[in-house]
Amino acid sequence: MGINVKDVVSEFKKFWLKRVNKPKYFEYKLQLKDENIIHRFDENFQNNLRLISKVISEKKEINFNHSGHLGDLVYALAVIKEISKIHTCNLFITINKTIGRNYHKHPTGNVMITERSYLMMEPFLVSQSYINNVTIYNNNPIDIDLDLFRDLPFKMEFHSIRWYYHLVGIQIDMSLPFLEMGAHPMIKDKIVIVRTFRGRNPIINYSFLKKYNNLLFLGTKAEYEEFIKEVPNIEFYDVKDFLEMAQIIKSSKLFISNQTFSFAIAEGLKVNRILEANPFLPVVFPIGGEGYDFYFQDQFEKLFSKLNS
Repeated sequence: MGINVKDVVSEFKKFWLKRVNKPKYFEYKLQLKDENIIHRFDENFQNNLRLISKVISEKKEINFNHSGHLGDLVYALAVIKEISKIHTCNLFITINKTIGRNYHKHPTGNVMITERSYLMMEPFLVSQSYINNVTIYNNNPIDIDLDLFRDLPFKMEFHSIRWYYHLVGIQIDMSLPFLEMGAHPMIKDKIVIVRTFRGRNPIINYSFLKKYNNLLFLGTKAEYEEFIKEVPNIEFYDVKDFLEMAQIIKSSKLFISNQTFSFAIAEGLKVNRILEANPFLPVVFPIGGEGYDFYFQDQFEKLFSKLNS
């Protein structure tokens, strides 16, 4: 890859201004930010937005595509559900698409949706009545590629659901449930917890839960084995698929999680939920129902006491 001369010049100019003229330095940084947005909001991106608008206004049946991650996919369902009110909606999932970095201890590494995770996800997606058909993408004709959210011409550090409604130009009431789910036939009224290795708040611990009963951990075995070092009295349940995970979350007394795919499910169901807010990429927060988030330990314990009672 060749050196971008313009970038080198910009960096040198920032370096120089920072040392000789601080007001001009800050002004130049703002100028570069504006230029970056203008550059990314190019004709190709604008054409994609126009095509999406045209599809929604003219077609009766719409084919969507999404390649993940799973949490991103779940948040996209809110917009698909809204569009399905006057359209037939089909969803195609691209599997094995890589992203240019590894996520720390992510079960799928640098692949967004593997074939295995799709097979775990498929029963959950099929259960949503507003999706007419769900299948793996295989060069099918696509009307709206939801992966376009990755090309938004501005920082994506805002609520994930909004990524999609800014693409399609349809705003929804995010306080309402957008997932449909029945209760689990056996597992009910548990305090359900998921805590992945990613997106944790490093000043938070869960050891105060040792004095409570009725705790259930969902997630990977490795995540559970670390979690029981703080909360040895919690039970582990290995779900058969993500439909069962959603049923357990639906049937829970209280759901607690960091910024995970499973929290996206809890948000879509509007169950009683507490989010361990991500201090590094806060793109998820509860809206509607009994949903709360926290950054500090004392607030976490107070929220738990409130909702557990």
